[in-house]
Amino acid sequence: MGSLFRSEEMALCQLFLQSEAAYACVSELGELGLVQFRDLNPDVNAFQRKFVNEVRRCDEMERKLRYLEKEIKKDGIPMLDTGESPEAPQPREMIDLEATFEKLENELREVNQNAEALKRNFLELTELKHILRKTQVFFDEEGGLNHTTESMTRALITDEVRTAGASMGPVQLGFMEKSIEREDYLPCFVAGVISREKLPAFERMLWRACRGNVFLRQAMIESPLEDPTNGDQVYKSVFIIFFQGDQLKTRVKKICEGFRATLYPCPEAPADRREMAMGVMTRIEDLNTVLGQTQDHRHRVLVAAAKNLKNWFVKVRKIKAIYHTLNLFNLDVTQKCLIAECWVPLLDIETIQLALRRGTERSGSSVPPILNRMQTFENPPTYNRTNKFTKAFQALIDAYGVASYREMNPAPYTIITFPFLFAVMFGDLGHGAIMALFGLWMIRKEKGLAAQKTDNEIWNIFFGGRYIIFLMGVFSMYTGLIYNDIFSKSLNIFGSHWHLSYNKSTVWNNNYLQLSPATSDYEGTPYPFGMDPIWQVASSNKIVFQNAYKMKISIIFGVLHMIFGVIMSWHNHTYFRNRLSLIYEFIPQLLFLVVLFFYLVLLMFIKWNRYSAKNDFPMTEACAPSILITFIDMVLFKSSKAPGKDCNVHMFAGQSFFQTIFVLIALACIPVMLLGKPIKIMQARKLANEEVQPITGSSDAEVGGMSNGGGSHGGGGEHHDEEEMSEIFIHQGIHTIEYVLGSVSHTASYLRLWALSLAHAQLAEVLWSMVLSLGLNKEGWLGGIFLTVVFAFWAVLTVGILVLMEGLSAFLHTLRLHWVEFQSKFYMGHGYAFQPFSFDTIIENGTAATGETE
Repeated sequence: MGSLFRSEEMALCQLFLQSEAAYACVSELGELGLVQFRDLNPDVNAFQRKFVNEVRRCDEMERKLRYLEKEIKKDGIPMLDTGESPEAPQPREMIDLEATFEKLENELREVNQNAEALKRNFLELTELKHILRKTQVFFDEEGGLNHTTESMTRALITDEVRTAGASMGPVQLGFMEKSIEREDYLPCFVAGVISREKLPAFERMLWRACRGNVFLRQAMIESPLEDPTNGDQVYKSVFIIFFQGDQLKTRVKKICEGFRATLYPCPEAPADRREMAMGVMTRIEDLNTVLGQTQDHRHRVLVAAAKNLKNWFVKVRKIKAIYHTLNLFNLDVTQKCLIAECWVPLLDIETIQLALRRGTERSGSSVPPILNRMQTFENPPTYNRTNKFTKAFQALIDAYGVASYREMNPAPYTIITFPFLFAVMFGDLGHGAIMALFGLWMIRKEKGLAAQKTDNEIWNIFFGGRYIIFLMGVFSMYTGLIYNDIFSKSLNIFGSHWHLSYNKSTVWNNNYLQLSPATSDYEGTPYPFGMDPIWQVASSNKIVFQNAYKMKISIIFGVLHMIFGVIMSWHNHTYFRNRLSLIYEFIPQLLFLVVLFFYLVLLMFIKWNRYSAKNDFPMTEACAPSILITFIDMVLFKSSKAPGKDCNVHMFAGQSFFQTIFVLIALACIPVMLLGKPIKIMQARKLANEEVQPITGSSDAEVGGMSNGGGSHGGGGEHHDEEEMSEIFIHQGIHTIEYVLGSVSHTASYLRLWALSLAHAQLAEVLWSMVLSLGLNKEGWLGGIFLTVVFAFWAVLTVGILVLMEGLSAFLHTLRLHWVEFQSKFYMGHGYAFQPFSFDTIIENGTAATGETE
């Protein structure tokens, strides 16, 4: 069977490479992406391996590239991405790459340091400009410095007297008043800038620390200033502080230092201030010119680097991945040959050998590489080939558990069953069309959308499952046509097969009228496709009819799905030659499911076929027995009661006899599943001990359930050779109980198809009747405006609730039906994924993963 239905056959190979050709050969294998190398040095520390220095050099180059990338993104420069993947450079090219990156980093760091120093000077000059401007305003308001000095001094003395009045006498106060005339008591002042949010705390601290003996004036700088360190915009204020004495001066400067306020020199004379302001403006203009030239040079450097940055990243990651992989190899005693072990797909061995030859030719080596296939009893990795269409479905299966080696792969069947079961719950022509169009849009634009790499996990999930979304939408449109449901309304394509036989007065005077299928109200032939549109307008029995219909089809689909899962186990048992599981598990499991639950499905079809409103008694609708009551009576060995007088108890001749036989067969299957396989294993072990020889050949498969899967590997078979008999009995008992009870619970679990379908239809009807119908009932031009608003609101609720939320709910329920109800019948999921050494995977993930599996 092809790899679509089973994983690829794998082979463990030993690879011998000459040291000079190893790099080129591994590079070719990385481009191919079909080889998973094993670590032959598990006990060797990562820092003690042969190529650790090369890996460190690659790490250093990656660091420099990340620094360049950060600077390029900071300036918003687009990076050129051609989508092409350059070949891995030769080892000698590493020196050129290192020199290029070193030169770029040093040049960029030097430019950044110069720019930061220039910006810091520019900030200081800008702050000094604002200080000179604001302080001039302060002094002009006081009418000159002399008047300012006197007024400030009197204000300080007044504050000082007010503060110390409680502890000073009149003589001391008089002395302080006279001290104003002394020249050595003239006030000093300092000016600077401080962050605006720190200003209130700064002012309080000055007042408390100096006991009110300072005079503070401040003014806001309207435009924000740029912090040269991080580029943030900072709002600051200019302040000037008047005080007296050296002690207060020291205290004020310490407070300014604590609040990270910047102090600047400010001349006392107006002429000096004007002269300094002119000099500051000249220097600011010069700095602006130099800053512009520096930024232009930095921009040119980054633009040149942005053109090659993507390719540089690819080259460095390929080099690093190659040396990571070479560290997994062993050196022979001559130190001239590298030895590796790897898992490869059996069908691709020739392709791998061609790649090795190309690598040898490129390196100029005269010794060809040697690829030998090894015999092993280890379980190989599971490798399922996928394309962009099947990849998402395979991911759904692998999320439950990676398939055991050569086990049946459910993914091909899931491509159909998953969107179909989803559509049974989500059936609506309108909602399905929205979902299908969204999926189709992502499929049509997939190249452009894939190129726009994003870290948004939700979008990546949607885009990765675009084909699933499209198929779910298409299947939902199909089931919507079957249900004849589009936004809770019906399509009257073929015309209803029901007709009114009442006169007009009867119709107008009665709110509820019921049409009889036994009369001329019904044409007697079913609607050509799907459900008759008249059921959409039925009010009294619409829910009853749809409940019965959807409940029955849920059970039918569920039982068929589970039977299909059991049949899949037959393919596993026959492939792995597991005769015991085939006889003592598959056959009783299938019989148990068929005689009970498939018989329940048959009863539904028999009832639909034999009972009708137009049939003669006793095959009328009133005499139709309840399927549920019949099934319960069958399991309890009870006699069923007739649904009405003179009605037949059974739907067909011999029904009671067959039901008894079916239940007895189902009960007989339980001990077979429980004890059959363990007893046969115990007998075989006893026989083997008597013969004093190991069981070999075909008896291996019969006793232990082992299999070579057509090769030398274990695979999906069960291994019981070293397992205690008590553990085998316990394991088999758990498996039997799980299957018997699970058959009942899993059948009931498929009723979620009916429940979610009903809930989805009712929510759609509620939105139509309580939202959109309000707008449709309005008339006139105001009604048109109102309808536009209401329609927008209805559309948002429809997409947000009915498509997104209900779609997610139906998706999760469908996933559970596949993981638990379907795959539990045959799927082991005990394997591990094939992780080949692939440059494409490494570049996509942005890592240097080598695909090794320990």
